[in-house]
Amino acid sequence: MSIRRTTKAARGAVAMASAVGLALVVAGCGGGGDGGGQADGKHPPSRSATPKDGGPGTPAADSSKVIGEMKGADGIVVTLNSVVRDSGGFVTVSGTVANHGTRAFNAIDWRSNETELRSRSSISGATLVDKAGKKRYLVLRDTNGECLCTTGLSGLMPGASRPIFAQFPAPPAKVTEVDFQLPTMPPASVQITD
Repeated sequence: MSIRRTTKAARGAVAMASAVGLALVVAGCGGGGDGGGQADGKHPPSRSATPKDGGPGTPAADSSKVIGEMKGADGIVVTLNSVVRDSGGFVTVSGTVANHGTRAFNAIDWRSNETELRSRSSISGATLVDKAGKKRYLVLRDTNGECLCTTGLSGLMPGASRPIFAQFPAPPAKVTEVDFQLPTMPPASVQITD
């Protein structure tokens, strides 16, 4: 078996084990009778206690809260609203991308270079960087080759905006500040909250 196949199989096994563990954590947090914290099939289960706003992929509860901003070419602005560490060992970055330019935007440059990924218009190339620990964290993948991030990000017309999210493995608990990076954009230093 080649190293590439071994690495791919190991990544799949880790993603599957992580997904099962996360599902168990989310299911165990449901006891209030209001459905809070349980995956409902409409939103990815990314936190042990999903807020009433629907979790990542939708605007944060306080989308007016700006913890970071990145400005790119052609009027593209990424505004970060939250970077949350959950008890399942993940960090979820949520925000919005807005097109203040004059032409449609496609996130093709923001995807990972991995050939196994299915979505060509995603933010799968995003990374979290722990500068102090000198580590880079990549967006998590599921067993179907999809990133645990916003996909289908194409044709964002001028004047339009869209919520985005990406999930990463959590850095050690002592790490509270990381850089969020997207290809073609300057990094944004952000604080991780629990």
